[in-house]
Amino acid sequence: MSRPLFLVDALPAIGRFVLEGAEGRHAADVQRLQPGEELLLGDGLGGLAPATVVSASKGSLLLDVGAVARTEPPQPRLVVAQGLAKGDRGELAVQAMTEVGVDEILPWAAARSVTQWRGDRGAKSRDKWAATAREAAKQARRAWVPAVGGTPDVSTKNLAARMAAGSAFVLHEEAVVRLAAVDLPDAGDLILVVGPEGGVAPAELATFTEAGAVPVRLGDNVLRTSTAGVAAISLLNTRLGRW
Repeated sequence: MSRPLFLVDALPAIGRFVLEGAEGRHAADVQRLQPGEELLLGDGLGGLAPATVVSASKGSLLLDVGAVARTEPPQPRLVVAQGLAKGDRGELAVQAMTEVGVDEILPWAAARSVTQWRGDRGAKSRDKWAATAREAAKQARRAWVPAVGGTPDVSTKNLAARMAAGSAFVLHEEAVVRLAAVDLPDAGDLILVVGPEGGVAPAELATFTEAGAVPVRLGDNVLRTSTAGVAAISLLNTRLGRW
């Protein structure tokens, strides 16, 4: 079994280090790691350090930490604008997309989104997406934790403006071009738009295409909003040589 990953604000120097707080409690009290067992410490920004448990106590571990290895961020960056979805479908999408390699997630306030993030509710919902991405990155042993953008959400206008700086594709069931056949960039942001349950509205599609986005489809089946982004990233991972 691979070494479990625990995230810290800053990676320690080589030598002894006490893992405490929420991560220390999880390692010591939930996973019950014992002296001699190995783990990884990460900062979520490309840094990973191996560590061995020296001793365990309630809520913390004393570790012997090795040298930090740095991983460069992958290129191009896979950015998904995920339409806000009702229930837990948005969180399910964030979890699965993180596990398969998304680099940034933008909560998109689409016209057909049943759920709307406003005020304190919006901030709490965005924070929940960020926490979901963090936990999924740990599960997948990722050196980079995906960023979750939005303040707390991204409007269609702002999303279109961001498309001008990179390559963008909109998943749409009526598109003729397949994602498997389009040209992909070597660097920069590759933005993928996933609509909510009701799909991307015609006016939104027009705005995105005017900004340079290309409507694409995955295949003949229509996927749920919680699975479309996962399928698309999996395809892109293969085409980009990540998998």
